[in-house]
Amino acid sequence: MTRTRYRLRWPIAAVAAAAAALGSFTAAPAGAADTGTRAAVASVPLPPELEAIRAAEATKIYGSPEERPLDQRKTGLISLGDSEISGEGVGTYESPTNGPTNWCHRSPDAAIHRTGIAADLTFNVSCSGAYTGNIRIGGSKQYADELVQSDNLAVKARNTRIKMVLLVAGANDDLQFGPVMTDCVTRYVLSQGTCEPKYAPGWQSRVDALVPKVEQTVRDLKTVMRDAGYADGDYKLVVMGYPSPIGPDFYDNPRFPGKLSCGGMGYDSDTKWGRNTAVPAFERGMRRVAASTGAVYLDNSRLFHGHEVCMEDTWARGLYIDLSKPGGIDENSTRQSFHPNKSGHAAFASCLTQLYGSGLREASCADVNSSGTPTLFPLAWDDAYEPLRNGATGNCLDVNAAESANGTGVLGWDCHGGRNQGWWYDSARGTLHTELTQDRCLDVPGAAYQAGKALIVWNCSGAANQRFVRDGATIRPAAATGLCLAQSAAKEPVRLQTCDGSANQKFA
Repeated sequence: MTRTRYRLRWPIAAVAAAAAALGSFTAAPAGAADTGTRAAVASVPLPPELEAIRAAEATKIYGSPEERPLDQRKTGLISLGDSEISGEGVGTYESPTNGPTNWCHRSPDAAIHRTGIAADLTFNVSCSGAYTGNIRIGGSKQYADELVQSDNLAVKARNTRIKMVLLVAGANDDLQFGPVMTDCVTRYVLSQGTCEPKYAPGWQSRVDALVPKVEQTVRDLKTVMRDAGYADGDYKLVVMGYPSPIGPDFYDNPRFPGKLSCGGMGYDSDTKWGRNTAVPAFERGMRRVAASTGAVYLDNSRLFHGHEVCMEDTWARGLYIDLSKPGGIDENSTRQSFHPNKSGHAAFASCLTQLYGSGLREASCADVNSSGTPTLFPLAWDDAYEPLRNGATGNCLDVNAAESANGTGVLGWDCHGGRNQGWWYDSARGTLHTELTQDRCLDVPGAAYQAGKALIVWNCSGAANQRFVRDGATIRPAAATGLCLAQSAAKEPVRLQTCDGSANQKFA
């Protein structure tokens, strides 16, 4: 069937007049929305203003205004939330969401319109700048010609058979992610010093404060769907997390043009803090939201690793100033900065498609071995990474100085639980990824399989010299299984040695 992208934006008064003249990894339950077998449940009547909008929309979709039984409706997908999912940053926007009186910046290339999930209609009612108060029941409109997003859901849930509700929200509540990014860039441009010391001390408190607001938003969306006649198992409600748009590894881009040209404006230490601390804390908050509300959770915190601003194949837009609008530079001139671009939304769409068909309640998505195609994993990244402690020295396998640049050495160091001591073994591909970034893997330099060779991290590529086997407590290059990772003494580099069963060759 042909999917139609509906972007219905009805001035409320006009619609009213038109209507008066004439809407942990357990399998998700098989929804009756996919089978059409569940007994119909009457929806709660909408207020007159919303009912007029619903009737006019139904007329546009079906040719008549009545509310149809669930099994007689077209199927639909809908996204709600803020700029991360509206399409901000793509560069092409639906009228009239590209100013001057409405800056929702909804893009026809937004992820909800590009999944492989079978649906007749796709709705993007998210809006750049939205906070939870613009989404919840009884919330406030962002612009005069906008509905509160939960009201938009109420209309569309009565006119179509919604299969998936996608929520991406929270960045514009206590976190104030946009203003923080703006301040960090401004401080860099004006040489005012790094922003990490300013925001790091209170960052977790900001996350803790926004979590209950997003939780209530999810509960409100469930209420909207129940009032529309849906059981909880009739659709998937997905809470999707935010990827880190920028990191410190752009110097490894062989075509790196400089920060000014690619828009990677910021102190290097701030980009590390954002990738290693700020975004992961936010992600853990969103995971708590999904767990407490029973929503499906998609961890995208590592999705853009290797594709950040200024990287070879970037999935995010860097600092961007739009000078095409009259009135000079203002907050709307830079709002597209540090948001997913068209490729980023294609990545979101791929992850959502895989998630929808998986039956998982919690999953993560990332590009593996720089393939350019995201892969879904049945885990949350927080649970995937673990330390590897040497049996002789007691040291943990450590990426030196928490640097993730190509060629950074790997050594043993006092165990401290930092991200540079976390490792994930991808058993399907035989690669060991540092927790610092999904895009750096343990590597035998130059594929030189010889005793004494020191190990490094390098851009993940899937090459043979990045493949290892776990044999008991030993870690061996897949291409030379007679060699083992070993640490000769405390705080010394990890090297290859001929396997002999000694404790210094065991990591557990």
